[in-house]
Amino acid sequence: MIKGKDIIVVGIQAWDIEIGSNCKNIALEFAKNNRVLYVNPPMMRSTERNDKHKESIQKRIRIKEDLEPDLVEIEPNLWNLYPKNSIESINWIPFHFVFKILNKRNSRLFANDIQSATSRLGFKNVILFNDSSMFLGLHLKEFLQPELYVYYMRDYLVKVPYWQKHGERLEPEIIKKADVLTTNSEFFSDFGLQYNPNSFMVGQGCDVSHFSDVNDTIKIPDEFKDIPKPVIGYVGSLTTLRLDIELIEYIANQRKNWSVVLVGPEDNDFKNSNLHNLSNVYFLGSKDGSELPAYVKGFDVAMNPQLTNDLTIGNYPRKIDEYLAMGKPIIATQTKGMEMFKDCVYLGATKEDYITLTEKALSENSEELIAKRIHFAKSHTWENNVKAIYNAIITATKHKIKWD
Repeated sequence: MIKGKDIIVVGIQAWDIEIGSNCKNIALEFAKNNRVLYVNPPMMRSTERNDKHKESIQKRIRIKEDLEPDLVEIEPNLWNLYPKNSIESINWIPFHFVFKILNKRNSRLFANDIQSATSRLGFKNVILFNDSSMFLGLHLKEFLQPELYVYYMRDYLVKVPYWQKHGERLEPEIIKKADVLTTNSEFFSDFGLQYNPNSFMVGQGCDVSHFSDVNDTIKIPDEFKDIPKPVIGYVGSLTTLRLDIELIEYIANQRKNWSVVLVGPEDNDFKNSNLHNLSNVYFLGSKDGSELPAYVKGFDVAMNPQLTNDLTIGNYPRKIDEYLAMGKPIIATQTKGMEMFKDCVYLGATKEDYITLTEKALSENSEELIAKRIHFAKSHTWENNVKAIYNAIITATKHKIKWD
């Protein structure tokens, strides 16, 4: 446990983002025993110009003009900073040496706003926790002079086009600069060890409370009444960037007596796929997040038929914890990131594995296995995740910092 410290959290998501955020959950846990400043990414000048009609941008403009405060207390021990300085959009620049010069200027402006806030809050000897901000974060250690610099890697962002052009060069640099690298999968921690010996897999937090059905109160939707069992199901975005359409089609064709149920919005490839021509494949459409536990309850086996590519090989699929919290048997693609689930999830390396392992999942399901899955999911709390982060920090720095 780390207590009584001042922690600055920077990342690539603003506090007022509409979707869930690992970084926000971690900051909330930090703030239970420390003072925390959560820093929103700065506004780009191009965004200020092109999206000024949006209320979120108007709010940033009012803050920039001192019409609203830039520093807001969210709860005791936790503040949110809206940087006043706008930065330049530079990712399009083809020459890396030019990008680095302008990126350092952007980082300096960003650091100036952070220093202003920490001065007002009286922060001392700070821990700087950087959630994947590989561009602006590259120079923050030298500009802010934190007592400790922690870099958090939870996605293979350098394989995403926006980050790839410059990130493949810069992320290894920032990993080298960090005092500690924390990651949410063994794949990323192994990657980090190439550049920093203090690379630790700290797992992932997940709030699965709304997937709890201990009192059997969740009602299976009426749509399942006309769907023959067994039901092999998936919930989530149906996107060919991450999911294997050929694998899903293979499952449906090999076992005509199984119903393959897909719940979520489709990209164009899914909309135009042959899956829509198969009588035992059911598309139930996009659902509100609050409805998803009911749909998972309707599955006999839950699946995560991922493609194995740069985007998926190391990622931590939160839906696995959600499936487990419902006690469901799960068949998923075997990747480095999935190894931590191997005792509770059936992992397939081939299309044929998906058939044999799904049959096994259907035949051997039991109350004992259901309880084991639920217990495993409940261990992946944000509290436990942050404890692992604290342990990584203490282990990596105990030779130079005396921790209580």
